[in-house]
Amino acid sequence: MSTIAAIQAVEVLDSRGNPTVGVTLELASGQRAEANVPSGASTGSAEACELRDGDTKRYGGRGVLRAVASVNTEIASALRGHAADQLAVDRTMIELD
Repeated sequence: MSTIAAIQAVEVLDSRGNPTVGVTLELASGQRAEANVPSGASTGSAEACELRDGDTKRYGGRGVLRAVASVNTEIASALRGHAADQLAVDRTMIELD
């Protein structure tokens, strides 16, 4: 099983024009995957909390540069070198939370 070689997050706009996090993950084998994480129109009490910047000069405070920085530093560091095993990734993410 290949290991996670790199994770890179960027701020992108979702289909509603709201800032959200886009991530590219690359495995040591060279395979790459990309995903964007739009926020839902409705949120329930059991859903994840959004990490918005709060800077009213950017997207009315809804920017996600802090979330992007978190992915590019702490999360990427914790996952780099992991086998691409969903259970192990989930456990690591729960520990980080």
